[in-house]
Amino acid sequence: MEALATPLRLGLATVFYTVAYAVGVGLFALMARRRDFETKAVRAVAGAALLGGLVGASFVQLLVSGEPGKSLLGGIACGWLATIWAKRAMGVRRPLGDAFAFALAGGEAIGRLGCFFAGCCYGKLANVPWAVEDHGAFRHPTQLYSALAALATLAVIAWLERRGALPANGIFYVQGALLCAFRFAIEFYRDVPEYGLLTLAQYACVAGFVYFAWRLRALVAAPLPQPA
Repeated sequence: MEALATPLRLGLATVFYTVAYAVGVGLFALMARRRDFETKAVRAVAGAALLGGLVGASFVQLLVSGEPGKSLLGGIACGWLATIWAKRAMGVRRPLGDAFAFALAGGEAIGRLGCFFAGCCYGKLANVPWAVEDHGAFRHPTQLYSALAALATLAVIAWLERRGALPANGIFYVQGALLCAFRFAIEFYRDVPEYGLLTLAQYACVAGFVYFAWRLRALVAAPLPQPA
């Protein structure tokens, strides 16, 4: 990967990042149309979530590492907070989580290719056939691991959507739980500092997985509304 000239790598990274945001917005719009809640207010909420995610991703990365960049977990957390605020401000009461789930999974599947060419989020030293040369050594291509994990998540939630097996927001909780589980596992191969037994991201993933699993269980266990 380092055989590519730096301007070409950065150009490819920019292309993939741009496509990732476009795909995320497109998937959100698709799901909004499928569930018949595409309105001006919903579009405003989606815009607030995107802006909150972008700002939060940069802020959390700078806060945690002291270096510029983007933190996926920080972006998701701040985008979620922005969504809650915007829904209240716009008076939107319908659950939008499932549409955001598709946007997040699809966007990450492509965005991680941008990380691969940008050289961020790289892995530990590796002696495996698929190792890539990055930062002066052969390493685990953890960016590609993350892209494949996001693609697998997208396949799972698309299958659940077709079956209609979950109440509203159920797909969002499944996507969140899978995101945390995959990120927890991939983190063992990333070249990041540990604090005790785990990295900061892994501690966040444990908390996130417990939360999403708890919310999913409560949602599935809740009695169905009775017709009037």
